[in-house]
Amino acid sequence: MLRKGKVDHMINAYWCVVAGTEVWLVDGSIPFGTSEELSLPENCARHIGDYQNSPVMWVNLSELEQDLPLKSLRDCLHFPEPMFLLLSKAIQYGHMTQSMRFCPQCGGRNFLNNNQLAMQCGECRTLHYPRIFPCIIVAVRRDEQILLAQHPRHRNGMYTVIAGFLEVGETLEECVAREVHEETGVNVKNIRYFGSQPWAFPSSMMMAFLADYESGELNPDYTELSDAQWFGVDEMPPVAPKGTIARALIEQTLQDIHSN
Repeated sequence: MLRKGKVDHMINAYWCVVAGTEVWLVDGSIPFGTSEELSLPENCARHIGDYQNSPVMWVNLSELEQDLPLKSLRDCLHFPEPMFLLLSKAIQYGHMTQSMRFCPQCGGRNFLNNNQLAMQCGECRTLHYPRIFPCIIVAVRRDEQILLAQHPRHRNGMYTVIAGFLEVGETLEECVAREVHEETGVNVKNIRYFGSQPWAFPSSMMMAFLADYESGELNPDYTELSDAQWFGVDEMPPVAPKGTIARALIEQTLQDIHSN
């Protein structure tokens, strides 16, 4: 039975073994079985949720004696959303343990508090929870077209919607308007919330919006983008993969254009 985030070595569980933004997969899936069957030390595992009535355990690869082949979290976008979100949680916890080794208040050494799943200073005892970086992502529509951009890191010709990090003292709506204008020169209106998605690269929260074109000529910022264009429904380029909130925004915008 589960106690204090641990799991008995005879209990079947899903095992999220992570390092950075990568995860151990077996035959393309999260390994399922007992810690004994999978040769995993249950004393290093923490219970982070349940999937299909079975516990989901998080283990850092660095805590294992053996090395394991890892795959990018991006290879898991097709997983059922509840499992993808739990896997994202494991990666974000793993990032917390690697990036918060020292207390920002007193400089003492932090250790993982298994009851809170937070880092705790061994000196001043302050608890430090995972840092989550808020980002916006927005699909902009102009009549029968959608604004899509290409980033230098996209080497396969993929286009996606505009995204960026929230700044201090800024509302989400202000961030949407600023990022679109800074990256493309376009002004937007009718900004409205669409949805959200934890994005563990390494620890972001994507907050998605729809917006309408208001004014401005398209003038891409080539320090951020490789290209930005207006695309009609029948001339769409390769776009963000299914499973991403970027793809959901694109599909919603195209659906709205079709329904008008």
